[in-house]
Amino acid sequence: MKNTIELLNREFENEPIEKILAYFTQTYKEKIALATSFGAEDQVLTDLLLRQNPKAKIFTLDTGRLSEETYTVMDQTNKKYGIKIDVYFPNSADIEVLYQRQGINGFRESVENRKMCCHVRKIAPLQRALKGLDVWITGLRRAQSPTRETMRLVEWDKANGLIKLNLLIEWSEEDVWSAINENKLPYNALHDLGYPSIGCAPCTRAVSEGEDIRAGRWWWENPEHKECGLHLKGG
Repeated sequence: MKNTIELLNREFENEPIEKILAYFTQTYKEKIALATSFGAEDQVLTDLLLRQNPKAKIFTLDTGRLSEETYTVMDQTNKKYGIKIDVYFPNSADIEVLYQRQGINGFRESVENRKMCCHVRKIAPLQRALKGLDVWITGLRRAQSPTRETMRLVEWDKANGLIKLNLLIEWSEEDVWSAINENKLPYNALHDLGYPSIGCAPCTRAVSEGEDIRAGRWWWENPEHKECGLHLKGG
C-alpha cells in the first residue's frame, strides 16, 4: 500500500482538484465518502463532490454538543442540494459512562479526559461511519495547524484501514473563501464572528486577529495536542 500511496501522490501532484476527485469517485464508486463538520472547507468539498455525483455519500458526526449555527448550516446544505447527509451519533451508553467518569465538562481537567471525550463522541462514531469504505475525503489543509504540516494529498490511515484523501491540503484560507463566495455556498455563521475552526461548542471559541486559526480549539491545551484523534499522522 505504501507504494500505491506514493504513486498516487506523484501522479496527482499539481493536478486540478476536479481531476483528482473525478479519478477517485470513478475508481472507488460507493466505497468513497466525504466526512463533513460543515466548516468552510467541508462546504467547498460538498459542492465539488455533489456536482460530480449528486448521490455521493456524505456523512457527519453529531457529538451531541454542537452549536446551533452548525445545525443551521446542516439544514441549509441539505435543502440546497436536496439531500439528507448521513448523521452518526455517539453510543448513548458510552455517553452515560463518560458522564459518570468525568462529569459534564471534565474534558477541561486534563488532556487525557479530553481525548476520552473525543473518543466517545467522535472517534467511535467515525469508525462506524467508515466501515466498508476504501476512501475517506477530508477537508484538512496543511496551513491549519502544526500537527498537519507534514500531511499529504493521499495518505494511508492505518487505524481505519483505508485511504485518506486530503483534497484541499495545499489550499490557503483565501482559496477556501474565494470558492465559497464565488459559488454562493452556505457556511457556518460562526465564521463571521471570528471562528475559523469550529467543533463542539464548549471546545471552540473565537480567535483574535493574528492568532493561529486553530487557537480557538481546546485553547487551554498546548498547540501540539490540538487534535481530537480523527486526523493523527499515520492514523
